[in-house]
Parts: sequence; structure tokens; C-alpha cells
Amino acid sequence: MKKIYLLVVAAVIVAFSSAYAADGVKVDIPVAYKDVKVVFNMDHLAFDGDKPIGMKYMLMLADRMKEQKANGKIIAIFHGDAAYMTLTDETYNKFRKVATGNPYRKLISDMLAAGVEVEECVVSMGAHGWVNADLLPGVKVNGGAVGRLIMLGQEGYVAIHP
Repeated sequence: MKKIYLLVVAAVIVAFSSAYAADGVKVDIPVAYKDVKVVFNMDHLAFDGDKPIGMKYMLMLADRMKEQKANGKIIAIFHGDAAYMTLTDETYNKFRKVATGNPYRKLISDMLAAGVEVEECVVSMGAHGWVNADLLPGVKVNGGAVGRLIMLGQEGYVAIHP
């Protein structure tokens, strides 16, 4: 099974270099997509300000794929410490002990609208007593994040661990 774990900085430099090169910079290795199969392993918290880095880069990649008319699929698997990001406002408030609602709701909605498949881990859900109704609309439940990552690796997906 192919497992490729990239640092977020490396992912940005490599995946988006030609679109975001500064004036006067010669790109020696342009990046062009054909068939993209990427899974973002969203198992920990990493932020750029208030925005989760993984969500930010999934949206950037979806835009880049659209620009290049590339075929493929982006899958986001939420589990572990980041599992709560897919919760409804009510469940989010209860779990996080706040009254703000889920601040990631719009990002999840934007990801779904961009064609990103968003999945939540059944094991994480069970550990917290969550059920399907506790998830935002459009979020799918997988049979276990680690097994799903293995399965997708066997199917040729590249894993990014932001």
C-alpha cells in the first residue's frame, strides 16, 4: 500500500506552486493534474488562525482541479481529535460546552459544494455517543477511519495528513 504523508507546507509548495508563484520566480517543475485521488486524514487539530489547515487546502485543491479540468475525488476523513468538526450546532455546543454553534459548518458546506466527500468515523462517534442525526447534512459515516484509510490507499489514493 502506498502511503504518502506530506507536510502542509510541502503540499502547498508542490501542489500549488505554478498558480501561486511570485513574479520573477521560474517554476522548474510545473504541476498539472490528470486523475486526482486524494484523502485528507483529519485526525488532529492544525489551524491557520481560526481556519483548519486541512479544510483550507481541500478547498484550494478542489478549485485547482476545477481550473485544470482534472478528474478525480477528494475525501476528508474526520476522526480522533478533529471528529467534532462535523457536528450539528446543537451537538457541537453540547460537546464543546459552548453556545456558539459549529464554526466549521460553513467550511463543511463549502467542501461538500466543491465536491469533497466528507466522512466521519464510526469509532469516534461511538466513543462520544454521537449518532447520524448529530452530523451536519451531507456528512457520511465510514466503518472506521483507519480501515478506510487503508482501503483508500489500496485503491491508489494519496493520503495527506495536514
